[in-house]
Amino acid sequence: MSSFYFEQSHDVVQVVGTDARKFLHSQLANDIESLKAGESRYSLLLEPTGKITSLLRVQCISDEHFVLDCDAGFGEVSAVRLSRFKIRIKCEITTSAQRFVAIRGLSAIEYADYVARDSALPAWREKDFAVDFTVDFAADFSVGDLREGSATEFEIARLMAKWPKTGVDMTGESMPVETGLTDCAVSFTKGCYPGQELVERMDSRGATAPRSLRLIRAVAGARVGEPVVLDGQEIGVYTSVCQEFALALIKRSADSRSIEIGS
Repeated sequence: MSSFYFEQSHDVVQVVGTDARKFLHSQLANDIESLKAGESRYSLLLEPTGKITSLLRVQCISDEHFVLDCDAGFGEVSAVRLSRFKIRIKCEITTSAQRFVAIRGLSAIEYADYVARDSALPAWREKDFAVDFTVDFAADFSVGDLREGSATEFEIARLMAKWPKTGVDMTGESMPVETGLTDCAVSFTKGCYPGQELVERMDSRGATAPRSLRLIRAVAGARVGEPVVLDGQEIGVYTSVCQEFALALIKRSADSRSIEIGS
Protein backbone atom coordinates (compact mmCIF):
# COMPACT_ATOMS: atom_id res chain seq x y z
CA MET A 1 0.00 0.00 0.00
CA SER A 2 1.47 3.36 -1.03
CA SER A 3 1.45 6.31 1.36
CA PHE A 4 -1.74 8.35 1.55
CA TYR A 5 -3.57 10.89 3.67
CA PHE A 6 -7.10 10.67 5.00
CA GLU A 7 -9.15 13.19 6.96
CA GLN A 8 -11.15 12.06 9.97
CA SER A 9 -12.76 13.47 13.10
CA HIS A 10 -11.71 12.80 16.70
CA ASP A 11 -13.16 14.00 19.97
CA VAL A 12 -10.81 16.14 22.04
CA VAL A 13 -10.66 16.59 25.81
CA GLN A 14 -8.66 19.55 27.12
CA VAL A 15 -7.38 19.43 30.69
CA VAL A 16 -5.99 22.78 31.81
CA GLY A 17 -4.85 23.96 35.23
CA THR A 18 -2.08 23.82 37.81
CA ASP A 19 -3.00 20.24 38.81
CA ALA A 20 -3.52 18.95 35.26
CA ARG A 21 -0.39 16.77 35.08
CA LYS A 22 -0.77 15.34 38.58
CA PHE A 23 -4.46 14.64 38.03
CA LEU A 24 -4.02 12.86 34.69
CA HIS A 25 -1.12 10.80 36.01
CA SER A 26 -3.35 9.61 38.85
CA GLN A 27 -6.22 8.70 36.54
CA LEU A 28 -4.68 7.19 33.42
CA ALA A 29 -3.07 3.79 32.97
CA ASN A 30 0.08 5.14 31.34
CA ASP A 31 2.83 7.39 32.69
CA ILE A 32 1.88 11.03 32.23
CA GLU A 33 4.30 12.45 34.80
CA SER A 34 7.30 12.04 32.47
CA LEU A 35 5.68 13.58 29.37
CA LYS A 36 7.56 16.63 28.12
CA ALA A 37 6.04 19.55 26.26
CA GLY A 38 5.43 18.52 22.66
CA GLU A 39 5.39 14.80 23.44
CA SER A 40 2.40 12.47 23.33
CA ARG A 41 1.59 8.89 24.25
CA TYR A 42 -1.43 6.65 24.33
CA SER A 43 -3.18 5.63 27.52
CA LEU A 44 -6.22 3.65 28.50
CA LEU A 45 -8.76 5.34 30.75
CA LEU A 46 -10.32 2.70 32.96
CA GLU A 47 -13.23 2.34 35.31
CA PRO A 48 -12.40 1.33 38.91
CA THR A 49 -13.42 -2.21 37.91
CA GLY A 50 -10.57 -2.30 35.39
CA LYS A 51 -12.90 -2.21 32.38
CA ILE A 52 -12.17 0.24 29.56
CA THR A 53 -13.76 3.69 29.29
CA SER A 54 -11.71 4.86 26.31
CA LEU A 55 -8.34 4.94 24.60
CA LEU A 56 -6.75 8.40 24.64
CA ARG A 57 -3.73 9.94 23.00
CA VAL A 58 -2.34 12.38 25.57
CA GLN A 59 -0.39 15.35 24.24
CA CYS A 60 1.50 17.60 26.64
CA ILE A 61 1.26 21.23 25.57
CA SER A 62 2.74 22.52 28.85
CA ASP A 63 2.81 21.54 32.52
CA GLU A 64 -0.69 22.96 32.89
CA HIS A 65 -2.20 22.09 29.52
CA PHE A 66 -2.90 18.62 28.10
CA VAL A 67 -4.89 17.67 25.01
CA LEU A 68 -6.42 14.19 24.89
CA ASP A 69 -7.93 12.94 21.65
CA CYS A 70 -9.98 9.80 21.15
CA ASP A 71 -12.36 8.11 18.75
CA ALA A 72 -15.40 10.18 17.83
CA GLY A 73 -18.22 9.75 20.32
CA PHE A 74 -16.02 9.12 23.36
CA GLY A 75 -14.84 12.58 24.33
CA GLU A 76 -17.79 13.37 26.58
CA VAL A 77 -17.71 9.87 28.08
CA SER A 78 -14.03 10.35 28.91
CA ALA A 79 -14.60 13.82 30.37
CA VAL A 80 -17.44 12.58 32.58
CA ARG A 81 -15.31 9.68 33.83
CA LEU A 82 -12.39 12.02 34.62
CA SER A 83 -14.66 14.54 36.31
CA ARG A 84 -16.00 11.92 38.73
CA PHE A 85 -12.57 11.83 40.37
CA LYS A 86 -11.77 15.55 40.16
CA ILE A 87 -12.06 16.37 43.85
CA ARG A 88 -10.19 19.41 45.13
CA ILE A 89 -8.21 19.42 41.89
CA LYS A 90 -7.29 22.70 40.19
CA CYS A 91 -7.97 22.05 36.52
CA GLU A 92 -10.78 22.47 34.03
CA ILE A 93 -12.00 19.79 31.62
CA THR A 94 -13.64 20.71 28.33
CA THR A 95 -14.57 18.78 25.20
CA SER A 96 -14.79 19.52 21.49
CA ALA A 97 -14.41 17.86 18.10
CA GLN A 98 -11.35 18.19 15.89
CA ARG A 99 -10.54 17.19 12.33
CA PHE A 100 -7.27 15.34 11.81
CA VAL A 101 -5.24 14.53 8.73
CA ALA A 102 -4.04 10.93 9.11
CA ILE A 103 -1.02 9.88 7.06
CA ARG A 104 -0.63 6.14 6.58
CA GLY A 105 1.33 3.65 4.50
CA LEU A 106 4.57 5.54 5.04
CA SER A 107 8.01 4.06 4.59
CA ALA A 108 10.50 4.32 7.45
CA ILE A 109 12.23 7.23 5.70
CA GLU A 110 8.94 9.06 5.04
CA TYR A 111 7.84 8.49 8.62
CA ALA A 112 11.07 9.95 10.00
CA ASP A 113 10.46 13.08 7.92
CA TYR A 114 6.85 13.63 8.92
CA VAL A 115 7.12 12.74 12.60
CA ALA A 116 9.98 15.22 13.06
CA ARG A 117 7.75 18.16 12.15
CA ASP A 118 6.75 20.41 15.03
CA SER A 119 3.01 19.70 14.99
CA ALA A 120 3.19 15.99 14.12
CA LEU A 121 1.45 13.50 16.40
CA PRO A 122 2.78 9.93 16.25
CA ALA A 123 -0.15 7.58 15.73
CA TRP A 124 -0.66 3.93 16.61
CA ARG A 125 2.54 2.03 17.40
CA GLU A 126 5.91 3.28 16.22
CA LYS A 127 6.35 0.28 13.92
CA ASP A 128 3.16 1.26 12.06
CA PHE A 129 4.83 4.42 10.67
CA ALA A 130 1.64 6.46 11.19
CA VAL A 131 1.41 10.22 11.78
CA ASP A 132 -1.48 12.60 12.41
CA PHE A 133 -1.81 16.36 12.04
CA THR A 134 -4.75 18.42 13.22
CA VAL A 135 -6.40 20.28 10.40
CA ASP A 136 -5.35 23.53 12.11
CA PHE A 137 -1.77 22.50 11.46
CA ALA A 138 -2.33 20.94 8.05
CA ALA A 139 -0.04 23.52 6.50
CA ASP A 140 2.84 21.86 8.35
CA PHE A 141 2.80 18.97 5.93
CA SER A 142 2.83 19.20 2.16
CA VAL A 143 0.90 16.66 0.16
CA GLY A 144 3.83 16.13 -2.19
CA ASP A 145 3.62 12.60 -3.54
CA LEU A 146 0.92 11.67 -1.05
CA ARG A 147 -2.46 10.86 -2.52
CA GLU A 148 -5.83 11.16 -0.84
CA GLY A 149 -6.85 7.75 0.42
CA SER A 150 -10.29 6.27 0.86
CA ALA A 151 -12.12 5.26 4.02
CA THR A 152 -11.60 1.64 2.97
CA GLU A 153 -7.83 2.09 2.67
CA PHE A 154 -7.67 3.72 6.09
CA GLU A 155 -9.73 0.92 7.62
CA ILE A 156 -7.50 -1.76 6.10
CA ALA A 157 -4.43 0.06 7.47
CA ARG A 158 -6.06 0.12 10.92
CA LEU A 159 -6.85 -3.57 10.84
CA MET A 160 -3.40 -4.52 9.61
CA ALA A 161 -1.95 -2.53 12.51
CA LYS A 162 -4.26 -4.42 14.91
CA TRP A 163 -5.37 -1.05 16.25
CA PRO A 164 -8.75 -1.39 18.00
CA LYS A 165 -11.51 1.18 17.70
CA THR A 166 -13.34 2.21 20.85
CA GLY A 167 -16.94 1.06 20.91
CA VAL A 168 -16.25 -1.39 18.09
CA ASP A 169 -13.33 -3.71 18.87
CA MET A 170 -13.35 -2.83 22.56
CA THR A 171 -16.27 -1.75 24.70
CA GLY A 172 -17.08 -0.89 28.27
CA GLU A 173 -16.95 -4.62 29.02
CA SER A 174 -13.43 -5.08 27.64
CA MET A 175 -10.35 -5.70 29.78
CA PRO A 176 -7.04 -4.06 28.77
CA VAL A 177 -5.26 -7.39 28.33
CA GLU A 178 -7.66 -8.54 25.61
CA THR A 179 -7.12 -5.46 23.42
CA GLY A 180 -3.43 -5.87 22.63
CA LEU A 181 -2.80 -2.31 23.84
CA THR A 182 -0.96 -2.92 27.10
CA ASP A 183 2.39 -2.59 25.31
CA CYS A 184 1.76 1.04 24.38
CA ALA A 185 -1.07 2.32 26.60
CA VAL A 186 -0.30 0.92 30.07
CA SER A 187 2.63 1.47 32.43
CA PHE A 188 3.46 -1.28 34.91
CA THR A 189 5.88 0.89 36.89
CA LYS A 190 3.84 4.01 37.66
CA GLY A 191 1.77 4.67 40.77
CA CYS A 192 -1.85 3.83 41.45
CA TYR A 193 -4.78 4.66 39.19
CA PRO A 194 -8.40 3.50 39.03
CA GLY A 195 -8.61 0.01 37.54
CA GLN A 196 -4.97 -0.82 38.26
CA GLU A 197 -5.76 -3.81 40.47
CA LEU A 198 -7.18 -5.91 37.64
CA VAL A 199 -4.40 -4.95 35.24
CA GLU A 200 -1.61 -5.68 37.72
CA ARG A 201 -3.16 -8.90 38.98
CA MET A 202 -3.44 -10.40 35.51
CA ASP A 203 0.08 -9.28 34.61
CA SER A 204 1.71 -10.57 37.79
CA ARG A 205 0.01 -13.94 37.41
CA GLY A 206 0.77 -14.18 33.70
CA ALA A 207 -2.95 -14.61 33.14
CA THR A 208 -4.52 -14.44 29.71
CA ALA A 209 -7.96 -13.05 28.99
CA PRO A 210 -10.85 -15.39 28.12
CA ARG A 211 -10.61 -13.92 24.62
CA SER A 212 -8.22 -11.61 22.77
CA LEU A 213 -8.29 -9.39 19.71
CA ARG A 214 -6.58 -10.90 16.67
CA LEU A 215 -6.14 -10.09 13.01
CA ILE A 216 -7.64 -12.84 10.88
CA ARG A 217 -8.65 -13.52 7.31
CA ALA A 218 -12.41 -13.13 7.06
CA VAL A 219 -14.61 -15.59 5.22
CA ALA A 220 -16.59 -14.23 2.29
CA GLY A 221 -19.63 -12.30 3.46
CA ALA A 222 -18.50 -12.06 7.09
CA ARG A 223 -20.20 -9.31 9.09
CA VAL A 224 -19.48 -7.55 12.35
CA GLY A 225 -21.12 -9.35 15.27
CA GLU A 226 -21.24 -12.71 13.53
CA PRO A 227 -19.39 -15.71 14.98
CA VAL A 228 -16.00 -16.76 13.67
CA VAL A 229 -16.35 -20.41 12.72
CA LEU A 230 -13.38 -22.72 12.23
CA ASP A 231 -13.70 -26.45 11.56
CA GLY A 232 -17.37 -26.27 12.48
CA GLN A 233 -16.72 -24.65 15.86
CA GLU A 234 -17.52 -21.09 16.96
CA ILE A 235 -14.20 -19.71 18.19
CA GLY A 236 -14.94 -16.00 18.45
CA VAL A 237 -16.79 -13.02 17.04
CA TYR A 238 -16.00 -10.53 14.28
CA THR A 239 -15.61 -6.95 15.57
CA SER A 240 -14.32 -5.20 12.41
CA VAL A 241 -14.43 -6.47 8.83
CA CYS A 242 -13.03 -4.84 5.70
CA GLN A 243 -12.74 -6.90 2.53
CA GLU A 244 -10.83 -10.07 3.45
CA PHE A 245 -9.35 -8.62 6.65
CA ALA A 246 -10.94 -8.66 10.09
CA LEU A 247 -10.32 -8.07 13.74
CA ALA A 248 -12.00 -10.64 15.92
CA LEU A 249 -12.21 -11.54 19.59
CA ILE A 250 -10.98 -15.11 19.66
CA LYS A 251 -11.49 -17.50 22.57
CA ARG A 252 -8.46 -18.37 24.66
CA SER A 253 -9.00 -22.08 24.07
CA ALA A 254 -9.16 -21.79 20.27
CA ASP A 255 -6.29 -22.49 17.89
CA SER A 256 -6.78 -19.81 15.24
CA ARG A 257 -3.30 -19.89 13.73
CA SER A 258 -4.57 -21.18 10.40
CA ILE A 259 -6.63 -18.03 9.82
CA GLU A 260 -4.51 -15.46 11.65
CA ILE A 261 -2.55 -12.95 9.57
CA GLY A 262 1.03 -12.54 10.71
CA SER A 263 0.76 -15.24 13.37
